[in-house]
Formats: sequence, structure tokens, C-alpha cells
Amino acid sequence: MGIGKISAKARNSPELRGKLREYLEVRTTNIIEAINSELIEPAIAKLKTLGKQGLVVIVDNLDRVEKTIKPWGRTQPEYLFVDRGEQLRQLQCHVIYTMPLALLYSNDLNPLTSRFGTDPKLLPMVPVRHRDGTDHLEGMERMRQMILTRAFPNQQASERHTGILDLFESLELFNDLCRLSGGHVREILRFLNTWIMKERQLPLSRQGLEVVIRERRDRMLYAITEDEWALLRQVHQRKQVAGDDSYDLLISSMFVYEYRDEMGSWFDLNPILDAIVRQNS
Repeated sequence: MGIGKISAKARNSPELRGKLREYLEVRTTNIIEAINSELIEPAIAKLKTLGKQGLVVIVDNLDRVEKTIKPWGRTQPEYLFVDRGEQLRQLQCHVIYTMPLALLYSNDLNPLTSRFGTDPKLLPMVPVRHRDGTDHLEGMERMRQMILTRAFPNQQASERHTGILDLFESLELFNDLCRLSGGHVREILRFLNTWIMKERQLPLSRQGLEVVIRERRDRMLYAITEDEWALLRQVHQRKQVAGDDSYDLLISSMFVYEYRDEMGSWFDLNPILDAIVRQNS
């Protein structure tokens, strides 16, 4: 209860967070030892009595850590994952950390890999098109099923397609939604939610999707600078992003998405911006 109250207050007070950080910094080793002996080890023992193999802890949202600069010149992600990476490994269970993607394209990648003893695993976008721009059939079906599963949770995957026209005025319209999402899971759900709120009836119409996409495109265009337009044209032509600053800028702004195939990593424009960049290339 005490920790909960302190956490709630610290969330709204930068000054209190700073004091807590100073207090806990020198006690980190003891805190980790206490977590291991009083929480993790008993939890694993209990899980094994239930027939489980052990414990996996997922520490999410660390990919959203802001790139604030520490007084000594290191950014917060660099400090957390590289400088303090050894301590992140000291929890005595399987741990999965999410981290800012920009670290994969920085000069700290080798030290980072050395700290954790393994290469970071990247979860790219769901591929909805190939490098040549043609539809990726398997990826498109996975995006369709993600929506259909939410609409018809009690049906088998093979049966859900029969309900597409109850949701959308045509199959092609549904496919366009999947293409325009670029394979970004949160983005397609956001599009769909906004679309439903605007139309408030089913099946959803093409006019409604065009309104949603136009509003999203306008908001993105307001944020793009001349330098960023140049970077976007390079991505359109080369399907690659060079340098950690460019990567961080384009990926964090969702102007560019990353994909993986049998040839390795490649990048493509957010489909909402694709037509505009093509016209200006």
C-alpha cells in the first residue's frame, strides 16, 4: 500500500521522482537482491508446484522512453539499456524488455548486445505488400482476421469471411483498409474505431474511409518539414533508412514502417503518405 501511494504521488511530481531516484540509486543492488529472494524465487517455486516451467516477466512500454539528455551527455535510453544494462539482467527469471528501436541503429548496438548476451529481436510491421508493391497475401489475411476475430469471436477463421459484407460495403474496401494501415496493428484499429464513430452504422462505406484517411493525412502533413520530405523521398527510392537520427525521426513519427522478408530488413513509406511522396519525387 505504501509503495502504491508513493508511486501515485511520484507520477505527478517531477521533484518527488528526482528525490526517489537519488534515494534508490545507491540501493539498486540491494533492491534487486530483495526482488529476487522475496518475489521471484518464491513465485517460481509456486509455479512449479502447479506444473509450470517457470516465470517470464514482460517489461513493456520502455520503447517509449523519451530521449532526454542526462547531465553527462547520455540519452535516457542509452543510460537505461547500455550503461545500466547489466543490472537489467540480474532478475533471476526470464525477462523481456521492450526498447526504443533507434538503439538498433545507433553506435551503442554492440555494447548493448554485449550487455544482454543476445541480439535484440525486432517485431516489424505485418507485411501487407512486397518490396515491389504487390499485395502480400498471407499478411493481408492476417490483418483481415485480426478485425474479423473481434467482430465474430465465436466463429472459426474459415467462417468469418461470410460476415465481411455485414461490416464493409465490399471486400475491396476491407482490403483497402488493410493496405492503408501498412500492417501497423494499432493504426488499423484506430482507423476502424474512428470510422465506426463517424458513420455509426454498418456496413461501413468508402466515403467514410476516405474521410478518416484524409483527416489522418492532413495531421501528418502539418508535421513534415522540408528536411523530412527529402528523407521520405530517399526511403521511397531506396527502401532503406540510413543513420540512427533519421531512423528515430521517421519511425517515431510513423512516417516510415519497417518490414522483414527473406532478404532482410527493408523500409517503406506509411501508405497514407505514399501517393504524395510519389507525386513529388
